Amino acid sequence: MGDFFTVASLVFVVGSGIRLATPFLLAGLGEAIGQRSGVLNLGVDGVMLLGAFGAYWTIYETQSPVLGVFVGLGVGLVMGVVYAVITVGLKAEQGISGIGIFLFGLGISDLLFQKQVGTPFPIRGFGDWHVPLLSDIPKVGEMFFQHSVLVYVAFALVPAVAFLLNRTTFGLNVRAVGENPAAADSLGVSVARVRTTTILMANTLAGLAGAVLSIELGIFQQNLTNGQGFIAIALVYFGAWRPVGVMGGALLFGLVSATVLQWKTLGLVSGAASSLTAMAPAVLTILALVVISRTVGQPAALTRPFERGH
Repeated sequence: MGDFFTVASLVFVVGSGIRLATPFLLAGLGEAIGQRSGVLNLGVDGVMLLGAFGAYWTIYETQSPVLGVFVGLGVGLVMGVVYAVITVGLKAEQGISGIGIFLFGLGISDLLFQKQVGTPFPIRGFGDWHVPLLSDIPKVGEMFFQHSVLVYVAFALVPAVAFLLNRTTFGLNVRAVGENPAAADSLGVSVARVRTTTILMANTLAGLAGAVLSIELGIFQQNLTNGQGFIAIALVYFGAWRPVGVMGGALLFGLVSATVLQWKTLGLVSGAASSLTAMAPAVLTILALVVISRTVGQPAALTRPFERGH
């Protein structure tokens, strides 16, 4: 264990943890926006898979990571339109609809990969961008200021989303619709419009999260996300529907995952112990949810369709 508690090892774990947290953070921020308006989307993982494949295939064909990011965003936006029509327009049950989106994304992403690519060829990403001056700080610069531009974008979105939800009229409407849609409607707020907008935003960020995942890994394969979308949903509860809380949960999950990977690399765990430690991030998330769910209430209208006069 002494090999783990070295400066070089800990610097690597922190840096890797921040990278690993990025897809969770993007998807979690989007889901937080949606849930604050009363919409639960269990299809995040499926949207991430579609966004991941869209970005991967685009970069594979064009060698342009920037174009890949835009395709990931576009895929998420299209899936947002689909989900909005189903849940807001047709008022379908959100849980079942979300699972349907997940299964669709899981199946279609694998089918498209097999038909369009077949073999998981590596792709070129953005590479690390060293922040001037800050990246030169010994150890600290290596941990925090030598990452892909996508990592910086993800963390910059935290204060942006917090400002949107807490300091704008739109954010006030989102929170009102999520707590009492009937009261918001009586004040002239269009519940359908607000929820549709948040769904589009949430799914677009989920598509971006998938794109970031495939670009950072430089590869795509069947079920690439491995349930990360569901973890992102859990992190919304972990963070009490606050962007900063979601970021904290994503970082915690990323750091634990990076620690487990480092233990395996150093040979500190192997065999059955390796399999058990791999479960640590999920177990930690579940334990945190059990504690937090007892102290923090969810938006009152979460998962409840709204019909005027009901």
